[in-house]
Amino acid sequence: MRARKAVVLAAVATLGAGLLAGCADDGDSDSNSSDGGSGKTTITLGLFGTMGFKEAGLYDEYMKLNPDITIKENVVERNENYYPALVNHLTTDSGLMDIQAVEVGNIAEVAKTQAAKLLDLSKHGKESDYLEWKWKQATTADGQTIGLGTDVGPMAICYRKDLFEAAGLPTDRAEVAELWSGDWEKLVDVGRDYQKNAPKGTTFMDSPGGLIQAILSSETERFYDSSGEVIYKTNPAVKAAFDLTAAAAEDGLVGNQTQFQPAWDTTIANSKFAAMSCPPWMLGYIKGKSKPESAGKWDVAAAPKSGNWGGSFLAVPKSGKNTDEAAKLAAWLTAPEQQAKLFEVQGSFPSTPGAYEMPAVTGAKNDMTGDAPIGEIFAEAAKSSPVQVIGPKDQIIQQGLTDNGVVLVTQGKSAEEAWETAVKTIDNNLDQ
Repeated sequence: MRARKAVVLAAVATLGAGLLAGCADDGDSDSNSSDGGSGKTTITLGLFGTMGFKEAGLYDEYMKLNPDITIKENVVERNENYYPALVNHLTTDSGLMDIQAVEVGNIAEVAKTQAAKLLDLSKHGKESDYLEWKWKQATTADGQTIGLGTDVGPMAICYRKDLFEAAGLPTDRAEVAELWSGDWEKLVDVGRDYQKNAPKGTTFMDSPGGLIQAILSSETERFYDSSGEVIYKTNPAVKAAFDLTAAAAEDGLVGNQTQFQPAWDTTIANSKFAAMSCPPWMLGYIKGKSKPESAGKWDVAAAPKSGNWGGSFLAVPKSGKNTDEAAKLAAWLTAPEQQAKLFEVQGSFPSTPGAYEMPAVTGAKNDMTGDAPIGEIFAEAAKSSPVQVIGPKDQIIQQGLTDNGVVLVTQGKSAEEAWETAVKTIDNNLDQ
């Protein structure tokens, strides 16, 4: 999924306006230093995409509270460009920022191979502040917590009320959620009902990749088991998700697009589908790619099962010159109060349940979804998402299942042929 996930979170606009994501730069090893004779301590952050700390005014707020601190960030636009450099810097213990962001798709690999190079942040962040599953994602088997969680991507389904109405489906979000409650197969069945009376030229969902991503996000075990073994080929849940998505593709319920590509953007702008898998940051993407007249025509309903798609962490390399101050800053930036502010400005959904009771979340609205209580909907999904096993090569496997798998069914391949192609591609990449 880093191919997909990295592109997603680095190419995605958030609820407010900008992109959602985070990670580091390949800056200089001497970037951790005092501030040019001013007597201030400079804390540097390596980020990817737009995590929004600066945009939300959090750096200025922290520096006002701590006059002896100066904060500087180094940003790489895409995680696929940033992450290889981060691994190189960790391996060589050079060129690291005081704080480095790590995308969720990379956290397991970093925990497995680089934990010795990172500070244990369990002594700085409060485990009770974070979602249980978010904290565990960055915690090693021996109990070291290598990163503090920033945002999460709790899963919902965004849908077009006008297209649902035209197809004879209910439009009230509670009624819509009830149609598919507890079962992804029910979601596909709703798609079949939609296609019977669908407005001309539209499909029920946007893409096969979005559907399989949502289904798999709700599983505790996907590609790896708890012992770290690769199980995607033998895990019934993965094959079931693949087959259900392939069946939807065969029946013409999903578009033949690859997400986050120009052709897919056009389907959003031209209202060519009625529903899509929708973590909070997807609302920003919808807003950025839609025509103005689409505002208010969207709504958000609970997904059949809760899951998560997205998120990142802040880690502190041990080699930094300012590790104590960096750890304090990382803990402050990811505390509930700051996460609520970040959601309000940037749309990054908090990984701290304490933020879910704050007005910035409880009262959240979005131009595209009108009066939908998006904060409450996503908070419920976040709290009930499974503690998912994350493996070091999850992104490779996810991309293989989508870009080299289910999308082929929309292009005329059989489900069996698509599965064989996906497996061959994945295994070749895992062997490299």
